[in-house]
Amino acid sequence: MTTPSDEQITVIAETYRLLGDPTRLRVLLACLAEPIAVGDIAKAVNASPSLVSHHLRLLRGARLVRGTRRNKQVFYETADAHVADMLSGMLEHTMEEHDEASNG
Repeated sequence: MTTPSDEQITVIAETYRLLGDPTRLRVLLACLAEPIAVGDIAKAVNASPSLVSHHLRLLRGARLVRGTRRNKQVFYETADAHVADMLSGMLEHTMEEHDEASNG
């Protein structure tokens, strides 16, 4: 693996800072399985549609989600396999830690 540039380090740090907000992380996780509409994301994360839209705007800006318009609705999904793999890997990692702690 090559050493990342200062600019790449900044982008990675900003991405993790963005994901440091629990609601925003829940919004991104809701987009992991399949394309999903704002109203459905709001129900899944127990937040208002306007708050979800705000978080989606930030996540789009960071290239973590993408939206596809279908008629009057926009459906959101993770931007690419890298984002999905990162989230899945972190979920697996936290599950392993939880399982190890439970099994003592």
